Amino acid sequence: MNLSLFRHAFVLILLALISGLFVSSMAVPRLGLAAHTIGILGGVLLIAIGAIWQHFHLSGRQHFWLKWSWLYSSYANWLGCLIGAILGTGQTTPVASAGFIGNAAAENLVGMTLGSVVLTSFIAVGLSLWGLRRHAV
Repeated sequence: MNLSLFRHAFVLILLALISGLFVSSMAVPRLGLAAHTIGILGGVLLIAIGAIWQHFHLSGRQHFWLKWSWLYSSYANWLGCLIGAILGTGQTTPVASAGFIGNAAAENLVGMTLGSVVLTSFIAVGLSLWGLRRHAV
């Protein structure tokens, strides 16, 4: 088990619950609800990763990247959607934002944040699969 991931999981869940209280006052409430849901699910995912931590057969450096890629992708996914909901952006999240378009700076911020989530999520999943391979030493 990885208690650090458990702690981060509950912090993320708490942040998602708090942000959920303000969904109706956000510029894009539907995206705010998506951020709330993503934060809760991200926290649950971190709990699951922390629970099976001892089953990842990786080097010390790979464990480092595994942990921080999961943490970054979980927090940044929630935060990117939350920022988009508050600032009224929608180019990166057209389904959840239902046609809203924000100013260029806000759209770029959300786009870069969620774009970085794509990269770190692939790193996290790839390292997870590698660490759980059948014949790991």
